[in-house]
Amino acid sequence: MNHKLTVVIIEDEKNICTFIETALENHDYKTVAAHTGKEGLSYIASLCPDVVLLDLGLPDIDGMDIIRQVREFSAVPILVISARTSESEKVAALDAGADDYITKPFGTSELLARIRTALRHSQMSASSPKSSESVYRCGDLTINFDKRLVTIADREVHLTQIEYKLVSLLALNAGRVLTYDFIINHIWGPYADSNNQILRVNMAHIRRKMEENPADPKYISTEIGVGYRMREPEN
Repeated sequence: MNHKLTVVIIEDEKNICTFIETALENHDYKTVAAHTGKEGLSYIASLCPDVVLLDLGLPDIDGMDIIRQVREFSAVPILVISARTSESEKVAALDAGADDYITKPFGTSELLARIRTALRHSQMSASSPKSSESVYRCGDLTINFDKRLVTIADREVHLTQIEYKLVSLLALNAGRVLTYDFIINHIWGPYADSNNQILRVNMAHIRRKMEENPADPKYISTEIGVGYRMREPEN
């Protein structure tokens, strides 16, 4: 009776594809598998899926080109699943328009969590700008976007204007990794120095104010060489 969310899987390794199909179908997703880029693009255009899982190393079209082509006609969430582990590859995929990047091998729990995050952001983007998501809650941390108020265990955290902008940007995209360049452009503008030093300094100040142990952060994690990710909010 319930409408099943459709996931297009573009993966040429049959065993990995079967693993993903089984995992998703066991959690009530409908899956459609493509083993070439051309086939995958055709499915995306014709089926209008809810999520796309994309391997970068395909036999006919490089995954990066698929991301760029899809972004010309669709905002469907794209999760890259790849054996390519270099930081530059991850950054390039995210900057090209991918919503997240999962490195092989990965487990079912991680995959499902990343899909839920991508779907949540997709639904938020489709809703009106005045979303009901005016408060972020995770553990003892609460961010009230309307009041521009950050509290931990009901104690107000005093942030500078830049620090609040950073925290709210990450919280509004909670669960997604935001690249250094994306954050710098969003906070300081497109003509800001691409050197990450100013971002790292501000993040260090934020962690000292918000984290019980800044060396082992609970709320904002570092994706080394790529960017930062805020922990998923709790319902």
